[in-house]
Amino acid sequence: QVQLVESGGGLVQAGDSMRLSCAASGRTSSIYRMGWFRQAPGKEREFVATIRWGEGSTLYGDSVKGRFTVSRDSAKNTVDLQMNSLKPEDTAVYYCAAKGPTSGPYYTTVSYDYWGQGTQVTVSS
Repeated sequence: QVQLVESGGGLVQAGDSMRLSCAASGRTSSIYRMGWFRQAPGKEREFVATIRWGEGSTLYGDSVKGRFTVSRDSAKNTVDLQMNSLKPEDTAVYYCAAKGPTSGPYYTTVSYDYWGQGTQVTVSS
Protein backbone atom coordinates (compact mmCIF):
# COMPACT_ATOMS: atom_id res chain seq x y z
CA GLN A 1 0.00 0.00 0.00
CA VAL A 2 1.05 3.56 -0.71
CA GLN A 3 -0.33 6.57 1.11
CA LEU A 4 -0.38 9.99 -0.56
CA VAL A 5 -1.00 13.33 1.11
CA GLU A 6 -1.26 16.59 -0.84
CA SER A 7 -0.61 20.03 0.56
CA GLY A 8 -0.28 23.59 -0.63
CA GLY A 9 -3.67 24.49 -2.06
CA GLY A 10 -5.52 27.76 -1.44
CA LEU A 11 -6.83 30.94 -3.02
CA VAL A 12 -4.77 33.04 -5.41
CA GLN A 13 -5.37 35.66 -8.07
CA ALA A 14 -5.03 35.16 -11.80
CA GLY A 15 -1.40 35.40 -12.84
CA ASP A 16 -0.08 34.24 -9.47
CA SER A 17 1.93 31.12 -8.76
CA MET A 18 1.32 28.26 -6.37
CA ARG A 19 3.22 25.11 -5.44
CA LEU A 20 1.54 21.86 -4.50
CA SER A 21 3.34 19.01 -2.80
CA CYS A 22 2.52 15.32 -2.49
CA ALA A 23 4.17 13.18 0.17
CA ALA A 24 4.27 9.44 -0.42
CA SER A 25 4.67 6.82 2.31
CA GLY A 26 4.33 3.07 2.66
CA ARG A 27 5.52 0.81 -0.18
CA THR A 28 7.13 3.61 -2.18
CA SER A 29 9.45 1.07 -3.83
CA SER A 30 6.43 -0.07 -5.86
CA ILE A 31 5.90 3.37 -7.43
CA TYR A 32 6.76 3.61 -11.12
CA ARG A 33 5.05 6.87 -11.98
CA MET A 34 3.39 9.73 -10.11
CA GLY A 35 0.65 11.85 -11.60
CA TRP A 36 -1.29 15.01 -10.90
CA PHE A 37 -4.94 15.24 -11.89
CA ARG A 38 -7.57 17.86 -11.24
CA GLN A 39 -11.35 17.95 -11.08
CA ALA A 40 -13.49 21.04 -11.42
CA PRO A 41 -17.14 21.07 -10.31
CA GLY A 42 -19.32 19.22 -12.79
CA LYS A 43 -16.37 18.00 -14.84
CA GLU A 44 -14.45 14.78 -15.15
CA ARG A 45 -11.08 14.34 -13.51
CA GLU A 46 -8.44 15.69 -15.90
CA PHE A 47 -4.81 14.70 -16.39
CA VAL A 48 -2.40 17.51 -15.49
CA ALA A 49 1.14 16.14 -15.31
CA THR A 50 3.16 13.03 -14.62
CA ILE A 51 6.70 12.10 -13.70
CA ARG A 52 8.58 8.84 -13.82
CA TRP A 53 9.62 8.09 -10.26
CA GLY A 54 13.01 6.68 -11.15
CA GLU A 55 14.35 8.63 -14.11
CA GLY A 56 12.32 11.82 -13.68
CA SER A 57 10.96 12.23 -17.20
CA THR A 58 7.81 14.37 -17.37
CA LEU A 59 4.68 14.79 -19.46
CA TYR A 60 1.96 17.43 -19.31
CA GLY A 61 -1.62 18.00 -20.30
CA ASP A 62 -2.12 20.51 -23.11
CA SER A 63 -3.94 23.00 -20.91
CA VAL A 64 -0.99 23.39 -18.51
CA LYS A 65 2.00 22.87 -20.79
CA GLY A 66 4.49 25.70 -20.42
CA ARG A 67 2.94 26.94 -17.15
CA PHE A 68 3.17 23.96 -14.78
CA THR A 69 6.26 21.98 -13.81
CA VAL A 70 6.30 18.66 -12.00
CA SER A 71 9.35 17.52 -10.05
CA ARG A 72 10.25 14.88 -7.52
CA ASP A 73 12.61 14.37 -4.62
CA SER A 74 13.21 10.65 -4.40
CA ALA A 75 15.09 10.95 -1.12
CA LYS A 76 12.12 12.68 0.53
CA ASN A 77 9.46 10.72 -1.41
CA THR A 78 7.76 13.90 -2.52
CA VAL A 79 6.40 15.16 -5.82
CA ASP A 80 5.76 18.84 -6.36
CA LEU A 81 3.66 20.71 -8.90
CA GLN A 82 4.79 24.26 -9.53
CA MET A 83 1.95 26.22 -11.12
CA ASN A 84 2.71 29.58 -12.74
CA SER A 85 0.55 32.08 -14.59
CA LEU A 86 -2.55 30.63 -13.00
CA LYS A 87 -5.89 31.21 -14.67
CA PRO A 88 -9.44 31.04 -13.27
CA GLU A 89 -9.97 27.89 -15.33
CA ASP A 90 -7.25 26.18 -13.28
CA THR A 91 -9.63 26.22 -10.33
CA ALA A 92 -10.20 22.63 -9.23
CA VAL A 93 -9.43 20.03 -6.62
CA TYR A 94 -5.95 18.72 -7.39
CA TYR A 95 -5.07 15.10 -6.70
CA CYS A 96 -1.78 13.27 -6.77
CA ALA A 97 -1.72 9.63 -7.72
CA ALA A 98 0.74 6.75 -7.98
CA LYS A 99 0.92 3.80 -10.31
CA GLY A 100 3.03 0.73 -10.82
CA PRO A 101 4.78 -0.27 -14.06
CA THR A 102 2.14 -2.66 -15.35
CA SER A 103 -0.89 -0.39 -15.20
CA GLY A 104 -2.37 1.44 -18.22
CA PRO A 105 -1.62 4.80 -19.88
CA TYR A 106 -0.23 7.63 -17.79
CA TYR A 107 -3.07 10.02 -18.67
CA THR A 108 -6.04 7.92 -17.50
CA THR A 109 -7.33 7.85 -13.95
CA VAL A 110 -8.01 4.13 -14.04
CA SER A 111 -4.29 3.44 -14.52
CA TYR A 112 -3.42 4.77 -11.08
CA ASP A 113 -3.56 2.56 -8.05
CA TYR A 114 -3.30 5.08 -5.22
CA TRP A 115 -4.77 8.53 -4.72
CA GLY A 116 -4.41 11.38 -2.28
CA GLN A 117 -7.35 13.12 -0.68
CA GLY A 118 -7.07 16.18 -2.91
CA THR A 119 -6.36 19.85 -2.26
CA GLN A 120 -8.47 22.78 -3.44
CA VAL A 121 -6.93 25.39 -5.71
CA THR A 122 -9.03 28.47 -6.41
CA VAL A 123 -7.91 31.16 -8.84
CA SER A 124 -9.87 34.40 -8.79
CA SER A 125 -10.07 36.70 -11.78
